[in-house]
Amino acid sequence: MATTMEIVRGISQVMANTYDGALDDKGEPIKVGLKREEGHPINDSRVMDGFKVSFYGEQLCIHYHSELKLKDVYANGFESDLEQMIADIAKFIKKEYKKVTGDTLSLKAAGEVDAIVQNTSRVRTWVQAKQFFDIGGMDDSTEGVKTGSEERLEDSFRNFLAQGGEGRAPNDTRKD
Repeated sequence: MATTMEIVRGISQVMANTYDGALDDKGEPIKVGLKREEGHPINDSRVMDGFKVSFYGEQLCIHYHSELKLKDVYANGFESDLEQMIADIAKFIKKEYKKVTGDTLSLKAAGEVDAIVQNTSRVRTWVQAKQFFDIGGMDDSTEGVKTGSEERLEDSFRNFLAQGGEGRAPNDTRKD
């Protein structure tokens, strides 16, 4: 069982290797499955899309961003395309994690895809989508996001806060 820090470092190394134009050991471009990887890089218009991850306690959040045309938003299956894109990204992270660390990574979807679509003009829009995944195999040292923290204030600071600032200071000579 890997520690939390080992899992985070492994995922961080995977993310460090996934920038646009990254090459693998053989000199071939790394294919994540994003739309920007399709077509010729010079002759075709490039689609801007990408992803990142963030950690929330024992969960991993995959964020996906893409620019697209308004007609693509209204097309049938737009939401399922977003779900499939995030699933492909999660699959890529698992595969690359195995290459980097030699261990397997378990990601289980925890909820639905949350997406925001905004327009830049009457033709162009962008979408920001995210989905949370439970990371399997993390030790119990990680606290959840919604759990409270213990009180760690020093007594002198706690006494200062208890005074509450009610009333006026003794050296305040202003008239009311």
